[in-house]
Amino acid sequence: MSRNKTTVRLRHMLDHAREVVSLTQGKSRVDIDNDRLLNLALVRLLEIIGEAANQVLIKERSRYPEIPWSQIVSLRNRLIHGYDAVDFDILWQILTQDLPLLIAALEKIVPPEEKL
Repeated sequence: MSRNKTTVRLRHMLDHAREVVSLTQGKSRVDIDNDRLLNLALVRLLEIIGEAANQVLIKERSRYPEIPWSQIVSLRNRLIHGYDAVDFDILWQILTQDLPLLIAALEKIVPPEEKL
């Protein structure tokens, strides 16, 4: 994978993580249970983040040890394959505690988007 493709994947991770944070603004844990569309959107965005992370080659991942690659990919796999047994308390913790840290790490390594 070229460095450009890695940058694209990192950008996907950052953009979708930001979208998750935006969707959870002003929300509480119980909103995931009560708002089916929110629930589906958050799970799907996390799946996309995990798939983008999975597409980054191992040698490229090693350049960014501050990114918890295996946890991100594992979460994606758990959401995809264990769709019927998602623990939304754990998911909420990931959304509110882990994603802001991921965003901060990605913002340090993803170059700003070029204006056309």
